[in-house]
Amino acid sequence: MAYDGSRDYGGGYDDSYDDRPEFRDGFRDLLPPEPGFDTSTYVPDVVKTFVVYLYRHIREKNVYEIHQMYEGSFQKLSDRLFKQSNWPHVDMIAPYVENDHVFCLLYKEMWFRHVYARLQPTLEQRCDSWDNYCNLFQVILHGNVNMQLPNQWLWDMVDEFIYQFQSFCQYRAKLKQKTDHELAVLRQIDEVWNVVGVLNYLQALIEKSMILQILEEEKEGNVTFTATDGYDYHGGTNVLKVLGYFSIVGLLRVHCLLGDYHSGLRALSPIDINQPGVFNTVIGCQITTIYYYGFANLMLRRYMDAIKSFNQVLLYIFKTKQYHQRSSQYDQILKKNEQMYALLAICLSLCPHPKLVEENVNNQLREKYAEKMLRMQRSDEAMFDELFSYACPKFITPSPPSYDEPLVNFNQDAYRLQLKLFLSEVRQQQLLSSIRSFLKLYTTISVAKLASFMDVDEPTLRVALLTYKHKTHVINNDGSVLSNADVDFYIDDDMVHIADTRVTKRFGDYFIRHIQKVPDVCTLSLL
Repeated sequence: MAYDGSRDYGGGYDDSYDDRPEFRDGFRDLLPPEPGFDTSTYVPDVVKTFVVYLYRHIREKNVYEIHQMYEGSFQKLSDRLFKQSNWPHVDMIAPYVENDHVFCLLYKEMWFRHVYARLQPTLEQRCDSWDNYCNLFQVILHGNVNMQLPNQWLWDMVDEFIYQFQSFCQYRAKLKQKTDHELAVLRQIDEVWNVVGVLNYLQALIEKSMILQILEEEKEGNVTFTATDGYDYHGGTNVLKVLGYFSIVGLLRVHCLLGDYHSGLRALSPIDINQPGVFNTVIGCQITTIYYYGFANLMLRRYMDAIKSFNQVLLYIFKTKQYHQRSSQYDQILKKNEQMYALLAICLSLCPHPKLVEENVNNQLREKYAEKMLRMQRSDEAMFDELFSYACPKFITPSPPSYDEPLVNFNQDAYRLQLKLFLSEVRQQQLLSSIRSFLKLYTTISVAKLASFMDVDEPTLRVALLTYKHKTHVINNDGSVLSNADVDFYIDDDMVHIADTRVTKRFGDYFIRHIQKVPDVCTLSLL
């Protein structure tokens, strides 16, 4: 059902609901649930209150109240009334919101998200959720949706859209557990959660929003997209622009799930992750951006870029973690935090640049992975396997299977392929840590002497030295060559000449930290 754009969300509101006391009191004190109600036939009063107030605030473009209800009231109601059940069907709540088409699409988006988060979605629900996203994005792309929504909600739309695509690919790949009915349905729905359709919607949101042009103009100082966090304070809408912005991050994630890291980083290139941006306004978006950006760089051997990005976000989480404890995403934040520490341990084992890591992050890293990093530096392949398997994304095989062949589960095939490629890279770098340790001890050394130290013949050493040069230099997105080497060298005849790359030690931060501790020490001594 297409949205014709006739309803404008900037209009008035029928105040007849406001005479009821539960509406006047808002959601600071939730009403007790009615015992034994059936959400297919009955809507609790508190849910009526919720949808009416949410509808009202959306029409009034009251972003603060929408955010409070979306982040607070929706979670509280889900915990109290719908822990093990669905929210009321959209047909049950539609009369309370004037059967508004766009609001019903938004409600269904939350409805399906609740099913995925707390229940087990059926195949029919997976298909219905895809149809709802298609209808919602068609309205946003081609309708006249004049409303402002919180960045958190808009990010969750993109994030959940990709998560459900990922979940469907994993579900479809487990053929052994499927019933004959499920297989029959799957044969007929190749277009549902199709990878081309997912990528097309993300790309369409980017193009229709003109977000790439907006970001370019912002660099020239002509617009203030980041300064206003993407909101429009002149009565307009932020929905399309911000969805387009978050779709850039969404493309990075999808390409990484498919194993196409070059395309992922190319898609993210309009956003400078080293500068403040709208992605910083939503903790989930910030973590997702850095996680996939860092992982893509790890797989492309751009270890220094990966280390810098992981250090940036891990330091942020370390400093602000206590402020997100009441968030519904807190558990996910902690999980991604642990995964990024594991990826950082891998990066530093393959490319030891500890100076790039801030002290607090380094301390946390040593507490978690000191022993495992020592084993990885000794080329313990099993340890690389363990940490990679724990920290990598859940890769997907996007193409539908052949249902005429013997039914087997292939949901782990993409993961096994990426693990194989990663471990192959690790094997190719086995001799590099030994070469690095010897080169740090000399300014010049003969090839023969270095070969004897490493217990290999000279031809093998020359191959290893060329491998070192190859593995520590990578091509950036713009075609320039980047070096990850902490020790550089060149060979002249049969002599290896080591370049002096020692970094001057900085003692300022050390003294500043201890100066700041002096008042605390003095206070304790007086006690």
